[in-house]
Amino acid sequence: MTSRALSKRTEIRLAGEGGQGMILAGIILAEAAAIYDGKQAVQTQSYGPEARGGASKSEVVISDGEIDHPEVLAADAVVTLSQEACSKYAASVRPGGLLIVDEEKVAYIPVAGAIKLPITRLAYENTGKTITANSVALGVLVGLTGVVSRQALEKAVAARVPKGTEEMNHKAIAVGFAMAKQVTGVRQK
Repeated sequence: MTSRALSKRTEIRLAGEGGQGMILAGIILAEAAAIYDGKQAVQTQSYGPEARGGASKSEVVISDGEIDHPEVLAADAVVTLSQEACSKYAASVRPGGLLIVDEEKVAYIPVAGAIKLPITRLAYENTGKTITANSVALGVLVGLTGVVSRQALEKAVAARVPKGTEEMNHKAIAVGFAMAKQVTGVRQK
């Protein structure tokens, strides 16, 4: 995968435990596409019955044209920040797609070829808050795929995160982009 947009219609699934901010990450990604990059976008979400601590997922479909089906059918990219999310959704990545997992939260990956990064640890080390792991994950995702522009992502984050946390979340996004650059460099060698 290169740093260009994945295809005309890009399907992304962001999953983790309730409270990790993956629903917010999906909303931010969809708004970055639709409001700031002028693309079409649809975002849906679901929570496990436990809410905080249970499985949650956000699905985002981004397209240059009309979106005729709002659900993810075969994900171009899946990001998982918990073992339960990885076990449930890793296999939904289409062949040749991208699976990004938090290597310290996910011990078993049921498919080959995942990109394993210490997303939550990097969030904590760089911002002092593990809740910014969703912003790190968005930086990695956008850095690897180019599905939205970095500028659009940063504007959407500034508009959506709680007031007073914008700078911290921008720092987390930058960490994600730096990790994506490292992954791209390693994969091209």
